[in-house]
Amino acid sequence: MSDADLPDTELTRESLLTLDDPRFTPDNVALVTGAASGIGRATAAGLAATGLTVVGADIDEEGLEGTADIVADVADEGAFHEAPADLTDDEDVAAMVEAAAEAGQLRYVANIAGMQHISSISNFPMEKYDLLLDVMLRAPFLTAKHAMPHIRDADDGTGAIGNMCSVHGHYATQDKAAYITAKHGLRGLTRSIAAEGAGSLRSFSVSVGYVLTPLMENQIADTAQERGISESEVVEDVMLGQARTKEMMTPPQVANLFTFGFSSHGQHLNGGDMLWDGGYTTTYE
Repeated sequence: MSDADLPDTELTRESLLTLDDPRFTPDNVALVTGAASGIGRATAAGLAATGLTVVGADIDEEGLEGTADIVADVADEGAFHEAPADLTDDEDVAAMVEAAAEAGQLRYVANIAGMQHISSISNFPMEKYDLLLDVMLRAPFLTAKHAMPHIRDADDGTGAIGNMCSVHGHYATQDKAAYITAKHGLRGLTRSIAAEGAGSLRSFSVSVGYVLTPLMENQIADTAQERGISESEVVEDVMLGQARTKEMMTPPQVANLFTFGFSSHGQHLNGGDMLWDGGYTTTYE
């Protein structure tokens, strides 16, 4: 597969969904984890483009600076604040949420930070398993624990927590046991938040197929090595083989789902999962 076959992943104002919403204003805050690259960067930019103040968290401080530059290009009213944080550090997670609350009324949280390790269960390094679960399941739980009181304290107690799930939160493929375990757990966390949110504090998850991100580019190489096939075969046969839509999603397309889910248009999306996977899990050939 050549670069010409890949979708355009450029982050522009035109690629981002902007909605008129009474709560999408600079005095309201969205916290986005994993904001230094990929889907997290696109979501931070997309929410700022709607007019929200965005606090972007990531361990990659240089990447956060790059996100700030992009937000400056695409957002007219919304602001972006960098919040360097190690999601495996409980004190960092608490400080990250406090930084968001200090920036205005914290209403929205997008738990997007993620990572991957390709290995069979019998060969899976437990330190990698622990790291993936800490970043992708424990940290979202702890973030919600700290954020929910702030959201309830907003002037009308209205807000939402969105969790980045995956088709791998619906079914399993080989050699991704930790990732799959975390994503299945995120769907349970999403429902638990919704159960405690009293209707005004909503929660939802976003499940997509393969998205062309830096993480995905590394995964393509790892899968090729693990299975002894070419990278083109990984993309065309392994990743997109079962999908009906024969093109990877882009980070802005995923970011737009979070924007919609947080908006008043998503008021009945509560505990549910937005499954946009090109038919990957719903069709079979």
